[in-house]
Amino acid sequence: MDLLYFILLVSILIFIHESGHFAFAKIFGVKVITFSIGFGPKIVRIRGKETEYCIGLLPFGGFVRMLEGRGAESILPEDRARTFESQALWKRVVIVMAGPAMNVLFPIALYTSVFLEDREVLPPVVGVVQPGRPADGKLVPGDRIVSVDGKSVETFPDVQSIIARSAGKPLRVVVQRDGRDVDTTITPEDHVEERELDIVEHAGRVGIAPTFPAAVIGVPRADSPAYRAGLRSFDRIVTINGHRVDRLIDLQAALATNRGETVPLTYLRPMDAPKALDGLADIAVMTPQVATLTPLPPASDVPPVDANDRAADVLARAGIEGTDLYVSFVPEGSGEWQAGLRAGDRVVTLDGAPVRSWDSMNADLVRGATRLHELSWARDGQPMPGGKFQLRDEKWQDELGQDYERYVFRTEHWAPLARGGLVPNPHRITYALGRGIDETGSVIRFIAVGFVRLAQGRVSLSNVSGPITLYDIAGQAGAKGPAYFVWVMALISVNLGLINLLPIPVLDGGHLVFMLVEWVRRRPLPLRVREVASLVGMTMLFALTLLALKNDVERRWDVIVGEIREIFT
Repeated sequence: MDLLYFILLVSILIFIHESGHFAFAKIFGVKVITFSIGFGPKIVRIRGKETEYCIGLLPFGGFVRMLEGRGAESILPEDRARTFESQALWKRVVIVMAGPAMNVLFPIALYTSVFLEDREVLPPVVGVVQPGRPADGKLVPGDRIVSVDGKSVETFPDVQSIIARSAGKPLRVVVQRDGRDVDTTITPEDHVEERELDIVEHAGRVGIAPTFPAAVIGVPRADSPAYRAGLRSFDRIVTINGHRVDRLIDLQAALATNRGETVPLTYLRPMDAPKALDGLADIAVMTPQVATLTPLPPASDVPPVDANDRAADVLARAGIEGTDLYVSFVPEGSGEWQAGLRAGDRVVTLDGAPVRSWDSMNADLVRGATRLHELSWARDGQPMPGGKFQLRDEKWQDELGQDYERYVFRTEHWAPLARGGLVPNPHRITYALGRGIDETGSVIRFIAVGFVRLAQGRVSLSNVSGPITLYDIAGQAGAKGPAYFVWVMALISVNLGLINLLPIPVLDGGHLVFMLVEWVRRRPLPLRVREVASLVGMTMLFALTLLALKNDVERRWDVIVGEIREIFT
């Protein structure tokens, strides 16, 4: 099957490339002698009116042979205006560019076909508001966004799209909250994301997410109603008073009308199972439990007006909260472990400042990565002395040969999310097309920067891959399903298109260089110059192919040796 996937992948991409040359040659009236997919002996030949369509035995390329002006005495008079050389310069440029352009544009169709499967998307409902971000204090979990910057929104991707391109611009946001419209203004901050190859991307962010914290609780005090009911941090509430609970916001709603009455509930408690599955992994098994909870009565008959205060009041009366700031795992021997931090502790301050969210704490730690930090925490409601520690410095080299260094806070928390219901995608085609164009643009940028980094020497030549690697990728992609295969095909198509634009004679980019020189000189380069340049180009391609094969063999040497041994044993 791997061979079939490989042939399918390569043949489709070569067909798309050569079809670009073929189509525009026909549009401009150039006579096409041969259209071939593959090289070597022909296994399929179909003779058209004036073009022979072939499939070669070796699926490593293809070509479109057009009528050439050389040897004009042997060309029929009616065909002399149909040679490639007789065309205006701009037409020849278009014909040459059409092949790579098709490879670059084809992924838009491929990615669009994948995103068309997104028949349902997340609604424009706020699930999480990150403390300290632009939306903090202006939006609350459960808000349904109606419009942003005067534009109606029907899905959360609509919201993200508007915000992403509006960094630094005040946006008027209208939300539905408690049955009424609330109008506020939020200014997205410029979020900078560093990717591989030192690519930096900018996008507007306000600090909201469409997913909700799951109904997993933290129990901050040993004298709280929840603790007395037998509940502990990281318990996941399943039902309360017979009603199913999935999200923390659902738990808040279920307790909102409670005035101190006892309610039954069921929950799941994670129990450690070290060296489970015959020692393969340390896992936690969720065991079902039952409890009765008696929240404290409200201090006043008038509930708080602010939605955040109302939610905090409901949970405080029950003695529970979210688990965002609760430690679930501390690596033994780490700086945090040596400072005294343990699983179950609740982080309180970092460097003397209150910690409002795990993400903001991580961001503060990274900003001061090289210095000593002081952390304080509570255990069962009791303040602990705290301690000082330093982030771990990790250095590594990625598969592209680039050196990286990062500082990591290895302690983890467990704050699982529960996705809300989906809504039908109201604009499937425009949504899929937009995502397809964006994804193709990102791939083009990544591969183009990769070429630049290779030329700069910042990416090792050992990362150049050849047909053996492509064979492996095709087989793996095919085994993972059609969507993944299409995704990989799009990536390789862009790669093929950009490689063909390299200014190497015999490639399309080399032909474009010849035409640029012709435009400057006002006449074509001498035939002998073009022949010598083509010979140099062929030599360069041959050397590059040998390098790619060498790299492929080195990567798979152990596999190749093993297969040879199997043959002879």
